[in-house]
Amino acid sequence: MGKFLRHEGCPKCGSSDALAIYDDGSTYCFNAVCDYRTRGDGSVSTETLPKAKPLNMAGVVASIPNRRISQDTCSRFGVTVEYSGTGEIIKHYYPYYCTDTNDICAAKVREVKTKSFYTTGNNAGAGFFGQQQCTSNKYITITEGELDALAVYEMFNKQYDVVSLRSGASNAAKEIKEQLEWLESYENVVLCFDNDKAGEAALEQVKDLFSPNKLKIVKLPVKDASDMLMANRVKDFTQAWWNAKTYRPDGIIAGADTWESLVEKRQVKSIPYPWEGLNDITRGHRPYELVTITSGSGMGKSQFIREIEHDLLQRCEGNIGVLALEEDVARTSLGIMSVAANRPLHLEEDTPVDQLRPYWEATLGTGRYYLFDHWGSTSADNLLSRVRYMAKALDCRYVVLDHLSIVVSSQESGDERKAIDEIMTKLRTLVAETGISLFLVSHLRRSQGKAHEDGAQISLGELRGSQAIAQLSDIVIGMERDQQNANEDIRNTTTVRVLKNRYTGETGPACYLQYDRTTGRMTEVANPEVGADF
Repeated sequence: MGKFLRHEGCPKCGSSDALAIYDDGSTYCFNAVCDYRTRGDGSVSTETLPKAKPLNMAGVVASIPNRRISQDTCSRFGVTVEYSGTGEIIKHYYPYYCTDTNDICAAKVREVKTKSFYTTGNNAGAGFFGQQQCTSNKYITITEGELDALAVYEMFNKQYDVVSLRSGASNAAKEIKEQLEWLESYENVVLCFDNDKAGEAALEQVKDLFSPNKLKIVKLPVKDASDMLMANRVKDFTQAWWNAKTYRPDGIIAGADTWESLVEKRQVKSIPYPWEGLNDITRGHRPYELVTITSGSGMGKSQFIREIEHDLLQRCEGNIGVLALEEDVARTSLGIMSVAANRPLHLEEDTPVDQLRPYWEATLGTGRYYLFDHWGSTSADNLLSRVRYMAKALDCRYVVLDHLSIVVSSQESGDERKAIDEIMTKLRTLVAETGISLFLVSHLRRSQGKAHEDGAQISLGELRGSQAIAQLSDIVIGMERDQQNANEDIRNTTTVRVLKNRYTGETGPACYLQYDRTTGRMTEVANPEVGADF
């Protein structure tokens, strides 16, 4: 058997701290009613060791000077110390009381030199350390260790009840559940666990056990309460204790805690679209918004998006992420460059490559565009990770995803509606997490009457697959155009209709964009149907 490391709970008898762990991997339970022990390789051992020692509360009540613990505090908790022949304290004895009889049933013994522990007696049925001395019902503080409990009591000048766990953070949930009814009798339960990974893990296990508004969590500037007392940082500790905020489950925020977020939100400014009519209704777009653009097939959604991208490049400082899933990177690049060139470069197959360079330098060469190099469908989680990376690692404040349907087609479930629900929920969460402006292209269901490609008016209910698109988008913009109209102006003019607008609530036709075949650009014009000669 190797060197003793620590005590843990026993998987056989259920004791919270009777199982000794040694550095060779072996274990031994010192509970008098248990015979659990293992070798270093995990096999059951038949080796016999002395069983749990009979209850022994040796020593005398005295102060613990190196921990700044007074004799009065030790007396209150029943703690005793044992001295060596030279007058040095070599052991601490911490009594544990049975909650049924209020008699001492066990004692934890601390070896000062090695900082190791062992237990005498039987702690089955024992409460927290210090539970027997609690008399109030106002505040109860719970620490991880006995010395921390003594330190808290000392720093509060012996005013408030304080207890500690029997076996530290590793068994916090089990021990607190055992005493939950008693703890609930207090108006306030204050957790003062160690400021380390084990303490944080223990907090996560126990914070939802208590009734609403009862739990407060202390955030210490150092590891534990004992360290604060030893450093004579009594004022700092009491301030941290009184500043402990009432725990609320994730997502619940007190109104009194909203001022900073309100001020931060007021500093967020709207960014105009390239077209005044759309701005009149939407007041532009903003960070933390998900904007969905939808239309029938071949209505110019991609060009609409490119116009927005180019305007952002000129108007704003943040980078732009583009995930164009129906195009390869070269085609996407030409489309972006065409807006800067005022020419449809992808149609100019004979243009020398060196003549394209200035338009590349003005757009992609600025270093502010990031493209997703992928053709066709991809898994939703893979796509979401790319969007998150663009936002957090590449500082893309504006991200375009073109389009949603091709993402859905890659899902294995075969249930389009369910897949869209899941993806939209994740996208909405991602927008809230990163603060980006996300422009999402989505398709429509096939119309039951006049085709969208023939100029049929779009409604929110025609978004393909799921109502989650409409519900989770901040703005939904529809594009309508009669592609087969005999009038060329009407045939090349798109009606931009705002279908949903969470920011102002205004909806309806916003503007008319005419496509110029020579420049490849979309320009805002008056309604071509007014006064048109049919």
